[in-house]
Amino acid sequence: MNIAVFCGSSGGHNPLYAKEAHAFGKILAKGGHGLVYGGGRVGLMGAVADGVLEGKGHVMGVIPHSLEQKELAHTGVSELHIVNNMHERKAMMAARADAFVALPGGVGTLEEIFEAWTWAQLGYHQKPIAFLDFGGFYTHLFSFLNHMKEEGFLQSIHREMLISETDPHILLEKLKAYTPPRNKWE
Repeated sequence: MNIAVFCGSSGGHNPLYAKEAHAFGKILAKGGHGLVYGGGRVGLMGAVADGVLEGKGHVMGVIPHSLEQKELAHTGVSELHIVNNMHERKAMMAARADAFVALPGGVGTLEEIFEAWTWAQLGYHQKPIAFLDFGGFYTHLFSFLNHMKEEGFLQSIHREMLISETDPHILLEKLKAYTPPRNKWE
């Protein structure tokens, strides 16, 4: 399975994030999974890619030309695609991925995972969407999503399609076992 991982180009303040991102990369490689990611060599992006590479796994990076220098493109990956813009980046990553996973990150991470989730809700794909929630990073986000559901802005079926897990091994099992809900307009 090729897994698109969205995460920070920063490491954050807690060293746990980089440590766990690197460990997740090694787990992906050991399980025979390929990584599809944003192509950077810094922050959590670099940590997860380095973990996969250390485990002798396949890493496909996709980075826009405008970010190639800012995010310091990872030249040691198996494949590095330099594209024109963020739209091309996300489209290429989505096309090559069998599942999407968010690790800790900022607004860009949320935008990417939420776009993949929106596409799934609209029936554009039937791939699993997951959050690897180490250190309780996404606890408040999931509280807010539950609030959205309670207020009638998020259907239960779409809230339930998100996988949230603290254990990377269990997360991978849930990705493999994922069954998408029926299309919203069926």
